[in-house]
Amino acid sequence: MTEIEQLSALDGQPHANVFPSSEPKTIRLTLAAGEGVDPHTHPGRDVVLYLLEGAIELHLDEETHSLEAGDIARFDGEREISPVATEPSTALVVLAARATE
Repeated sequence: MTEIEQLSALDGQPHANVFPSSEPKTIRLTLAAGEGVDPHTHPGRDVVLYLLEGAIELHLDEETHSLEAGDIARFDGEREISPVATEPSTALVVLAARATE
């Protein structure tokens, strides 16, 4: 079965779940300039954050990474993440369950 959604049409601010009952968990994150997400983790997941538009400061543990539209960040969900928009921004965040060996 193929599912197709328009990111701009999804409900939910700042988080909108793209496919609510499907894995991997996929979120559209929309932040106004100066808005951020409190530090948190995603245990048991690998995270990919693709910045579609805008610019953010991505805080991962004690590191800060400046991301611009088109940048992709991949990291372990055990890390503490806190994105802060430096201008209006939209990102697609994929939280994939870590494969067990």
